[in-house]
Amino acid sequence: MTPEPAAAAESLVQFRSDGLSLSPAAYARLLKQLSRNDAITADEFTRGGAVAALEERMATALGKEAAVFLPSGTLANHLALRRLARSGRRVLVQRESHIYCDSGDCVQTLSGLVLVPLAPGRAGFTLEEVMDEVGHAEDGRVTTPVGVISIESPVRRAAGAVFDFAEMQRIAAFARERRIALHLDGARLFLAAAYTGIAPAACAAWFDTVYVSLYKYFNAAGGAILAGPRTLLADLYEERRMFGGSLRQAWPLAAVALHYLDGFEARFAQAVAAAESLFDALAGHPSCRVERPAGATNVTHLHVCGRAAGSLPERLRPAAIAIAPALSTTAESATFELHTNETILRRPVAETIAAFLEAVDFAE
Repeated sequence: MTPEPAAAAESLVQFRSDGLSLSPAAYARLLKQLSRNDAITADEFTRGGAVAALEERMATALGKEAAVFLPSGTLANHLALRRLARSGRRVLVQRESHIYCDSGDCVQTLSGLVLVPLAPGRAGFTLEEVMDEVGHAEDGRVTTPVGVISIESPVRRAAGAVFDFAEMQRIAAFARERRIALHLDGARLFLAAAYTGIAPAACAAWFDTVYVSLYKYFNAAGGAILAGPRTLLADLYEERRMFGGSLRQAWPLAAVALHYLDGFEARFAQAVAAAESLFDALAGHPSCRVERPAGATNVTHLHVCGRAAGSLPERLRPAAIAIAPALSTTAESATFELHTNETILRRPVAETIAAFLEAVDFAE
C-alpha cells in the first residue's frame, strides 16, 4: 500500500538539507505535543516564556553570558557587527561568507559599515592576510581602522568546510592585541563539532559574539541566536525592535529548537557515522568517486560515471531517498551534493546503502 503523503515525507531519507525538513503537518503535531509541557509558555513580543528558556540554554551551551533570539541569521550577523564596530567601520570577512554574499549589503546600507572581503574561493583567510589588510587600512592619508573581524565557520559556499582552527586562534590573538572585535557566524557550529571534535563553546570562546541558526538542524521554522557579553547585548531587545525583529510571539520557533537541542550531539554523531558507512560503500564502487574538501563537515560531493548518471535522483525516489538534482553533468557523468542530516537514522543504513548501490549500478 502506498503511504500517505505526510507519512511518506516523515519516513524519507533526504540528503538535501542540514535538518529534517519537517512538513507543516509534522511541525503542527510536534507543537501540539510540546504545548502539553508546562515548561513551554508563550512569550510577549519575543521576551520571556520559551524564548527566554532557549536564550538561557544557548548562552550556556556557547559559554557566553547572555543570548538574544532574533528572527534571522542575517539580522543576527548585522546587529553583532553593528554593535562591535566601535573602534573602526571596516569589517574583515571571507568573500564566500553569508554576510558578504547573501545579505543584500545590509550592513553597508543600514549601518554604514565597510565589508572588506578576503580569501576568494577559500573557506578561510590567514593571519598574514589580516595583518596586511589592517596595515593597509592604517597607512592611508586618512586612517580607516579595522574594527571587527568576522569569521564564518563552517562556510556553506565552500562546501561546508570549516575555517582552520589553529589559524582562527592566531587571528583571534592578534585581534585581541590590536583591540579589534571578533564575531563568529557559527550558523552550523553545532553540527561541525561532530567532525572537528571541537565543542561549540571552545570555538565560540575566541569571539566576542557568535550567531547560531535555529532552523538549519534544530528544525525550527525560523530564528537565530546571538550570544555574547551581557553588557554588549543588554539593550539589544530595543535595537531588535527598531529593525523590525521583535515578533509578536516566537514561542513556536523556540519550543521546537529547544526540543531538538536536547540530545543533538549524540544523535548527529550517529548520523555522521551512518553517512560515513554509506560514503565508504560508494567510494568502493567502480562508477563512483566521493569528494570532500579539507576541513569538510556535512557536505559531500558524489561523482557518478555513466550515461544515465544524471537520473540518480529519479532512481532513488522509489526507495524513499531524496537527493538534489546534479550540480553538473556531462554526457558520461554527473556530480551531486549530499548533505548529512538526521534523516539517515530513519531506517537501517544498510538499506540506504543497498538502494544507492542499485541506483548507481543502473547509471552504468
